[in-house]
Amino acid sequence: MMSASRFKALMLKETDDGVAPSIEWLGVDDLPDGDVVVDVHYSSINYKDAMALANRGIIRTFPAIPGIDLAGVVATSADARFRPGDPVVLTGWGLGERRWGGFTQVERVNADWLVPLPPGLTLRQAMGIGTAGLTSMLCVLALEHHDVRPASGEILVTGASGGVGSLAIVILSQLGYRVVAMTGRPGHDGYLKSLGASRTIGRDDYVTPRKPGRHGMEPELFAGVVDTVGGPVLSTALARLSYGGCVAVCGLVGGIELETTVFPFLLRGVTVAGIDSVRCPTPRRVEAWQRLAQCVPGALLDGMIREVPLEQVVDAAGELAKGQGHGRTVVNLRAAP
Repeated sequence: MMSASRFKALMLKETDDGVAPSIEWLGVDDLPDGDVVVDVHYSSINYKDAMALANRGIIRTFPAIPGIDLAGVVATSADARFRPGDPVVLTGWGLGERRWGGFTQVERVNADWLVPLPPGLTLRQAMGIGTAGLTSMLCVLALEHHDVRPASGEILVTGASGGVGSLAIVILSQLGYRVVAMTGRPGHDGYLKSLGASRTIGRDDYVTPRKPGRHGMEPELFAGVVDTVGGPVLSTALARLSYGGCVAVCGLVGGIELETTVFPFLLRGVTVAGIDSVRCPTPRRVEAWQRLAQCVPGALLDGMIREVPLEQVVDAAGELAKGQGHGRTVVNLRAAP
């Protein structure tokens, strides 16, 4: 197995000029403590990874390995729940932040953090889903929990061209919801409709320059919202929720401020559901991954994936940080450079 020899990892190290990435050769003894060693086959690039590689405060202790996702096969295990050869997925729990992450060919982790790969998914597809897809599914579970059903009305997905937004469109459309995709990237209408969006709207058309009425509300347009953006986009979403609606909040790329009043809550009974995929309890994770395996078509997921080797992670993350491209970027840890 790969874990028996030296292996490659993308390391971040402090230098006189700041923090610099480089490909390093490591051994298992170099890895953090843990009870399961995983031969990593795939990881993925998320917005948080792009911020980590740009030294934007995600990682504070160096040297470090970024990468908040991984999927691979158990090499050795001191925990009875996992045996060598078991395919597993790991997202969250500080991986790629407080803990060395997934941009490595081998990692050693805590068994409590692992989720068995659900039947019906390949390791590559699992990383096509990754943290982004898990977050999307948790948003959908929140909408369902608050009784937002396909018959309730249209669901708005903000930041629809990104990883979370794209996968939210797929999940919701497969479950029978009518999805309105909001994006700030021109020319993505065809792509978003191919994922299942009923229609698309531009971000500039969506966020009104005028303030909502005296109650902080606008006409009721959406039964639910999956918001990956925050800021003025989230404020507008709250103003346009239908009676009893729910907005699942999972992102902040558009800002951390929220301008609203209590009236949407008092007069329309709306709910804001905060979504955290980092410390999400394991039973909830397992449920979400099982649902993902059931409702995300493999062929459609494969079409959303762009694959890069470890040596191209820094460039690909830079493109993501600039808002370029769409879909999901998967890192093949076994590919030649």
